[in-house]
Amino acid sequence: MIAVMGATGRTGKKVVEGLLRAGEKVRAIGRSEASLANLARAGAEVRVGDSSDAGFLTEAFRGASAAYTLLPYDPRAAGYRAQQARMGEAVTTAIRESGVGHVVALSSVGADRGVGTGPIDSMHDQEVRLRKLTGVNVLALRPGSFFENFFDVLPVIRHQGLNADVVEPGRPVPMVGTRDIADAAVAALRARDWKGFVVRELLGPRDLTYDEATRILGERIGQPELPYVRLPPDEMAGALVQGGFSEDMARLYVELAEALNEGRVRSVEGRTPANTTPTRFEDFADELARAYAAM
Repeated sequence: MIAVMGATGRTGKKVVEGLLRAGEKVRAIGRSEASLANLARAGAEVRVGDSSDAGFLTEAFRGASAAYTLLPYDPRAAGYRAQQARMGEAVTTAIRESGVGHVVALSSVGADRGVGTGPIDSMHDQEVRLRKLTGVNVLALRPGSFFENFFDVLPVIRHQGLNADVVEPGRPVPMVGTRDIADAAVAALRARDWKGFVVRELLGPRDLTYDEATRILGERIGQPELPYVRLPPDEMAGALVQGGFSEDMARLYVELAEALNEGRVRSVEGRTPANTTPTRFEDFADELARAYAAM
C-alpha cells in the first residue's frame, strides 16, 4: 500500500493515477469525499480528513510501505508560514508514529535557503523536520515552477490582453510540468531504493523566461503579440489581494518573485540528465490553449 496526500491536487492526483496504472494499491488522502470519488471508482482506497490533524494522518499512513507527502498551498491563509508549520508538524509526526519506511516529499527549488523566498521558506522548514527523522528514508523532490501555474493567469489574459508578474521578463527560470513530477514520484515510491535523506531537483527540459513562456502561450491562443508586463511589487500584491489572496500570501508571492529576480531561488545541483525532465512548455501550452478556448 502506498499513501498519497493531496490526492486531488496538481501533483497528487497524477501520482495516484500513475500508481494505479502500475498495479499498486493506493490510499488517496484528501479533504473532500466528493473530490475523491473518481479515484475511489478507479480503485483507490480513500481517506478523508484534515491534513493538519496528526492523528488522522497517522492512521492514513499506517500500514503503508511508502507515502507521498506535501504541504497544501492555500493563498487565502492569513498566517501562511504558521499554517504550513502546523501541517508540517502533523505530517512529520504521522510519518514517525505510523512506521512508514519510505517518503517522497514534495519540496521546491530554493528550499535550500529558508529565508527570503516567500512560500518556499515553509518547504525549507519541512525539509529540516524530515531530516531529523530516524529510521525513515526520505526523498525530497525539488521541482521548479509548475507549468500549470499558467492556468491561473488565463483569466487575466482573457480580460486584460496581457500576462503580468513581478519576475523580470528576461530572467531564466526552471519550469516543469506536474506530469513529470508525478512520474518521478511514482518511480521512487515503487522502487524505494534510496537510504536516508536525499534531495533530487526536477528542472524541466530547459529554463524559460517569462517573455518566452508568454510568447509561446500567445502563439497557441492566436495572440502572437501577447505582451508580458513586469509589475511593481506593490501593484502586483494589490492585484493578488483583489483576486482573493490574503495580504500575507500576496506579500510572500512578491517576495518569491523578487528572490527569483535576485538569483536566490535557483538550482543547487546544476542541470544534469537526471534532473532534466522531458515535457516541453511548447507542448504543454496546447493544454493551456484548450482551457483558454473553453473560457
